[in-house]
Amino acid sequence: MDHSFGQCKVLIVDDDQHILDLLNVVFENEGFSDVLNAKNGEETLHLLKHQEPDIVLLDVMLPDSDGFTLCNQFRQFTNIPVLFLTAKTSDLDKLQGFSFGGDDYITKPFNPLEIVARVKAQLKRYKDFTPSSSKPVYDFGDFQVDETSGKLVVDGTRIECPAQEFKLLLYFCNHPNQILSKQKIYRDVWGEFYNGDSTVMVHVRRLREKIEKDPSRPKWIKTARGLGYIFEVQPTGGKQ
Repeated sequence: MDHSFGQCKVLIVDDDQHILDLLNVVFENEGFSDVLNAKNGEETLHLLKHQEPDIVLLDVMLPDSDGFTLCNQFRQFTNIPVLFLTAKTSDLDKLQGFSFGGDDYITKPFNPLEIVARVKAQLKRYKDFTPSSSKPVYDFGDFQVDETSGKLVVDGTRIECPAQEFKLLLYFCNHPNQILSKQKIYRDVWGEFYNGDSTVMVHVRRLREKIEKDPSRPKWIKTARGLGYIFEVQPTGGKQ
């Protein structure tokens, strides 16, 4: 049992009570002492606003809404990790999940222990259990990235950035003016074996929509055709 996650609050959203009961037991056995449940979109939004969970496991097909739309709604006020849990298995569904702000996509039937492992991995990436006041603030003029607080500020306005997108942005900040292949990005940022271009491409597109004045003609995250991406930084931009 890993007690380092004992204070983390997990919200599981599914209209199947059997799945809720199963995951509740597995998470509690793995050291999670605060597991919340919701069965529809209304309950989910209420718990997100009043209980402030650290991570959400979100079923896509709910009685009163679909998980993709719901995720898009609460991305307006929180950037905590969201893992979709669904019977929808097509590549198009997965791409849609990422495009609406999801950080991971798990298909049913599932291995409960794999879900716990994925939740732990997302929490480690998001919360960084070894915080340090010495982490930099990256100031690129058009936007600023604060690694300590997890804030992205564009033209003076804070922009909510899902955990995996923020991790990818930090990766680019730490590797300026370097050609980075999609395979390397996926391996370093997701920590998994490369499984195709779509995941990286969707997250890059969403980052461009946040930091670029014209995402179709990017100034910052540029495509190196046939090679990958390059985060182009002028000499005046960088760490503070």
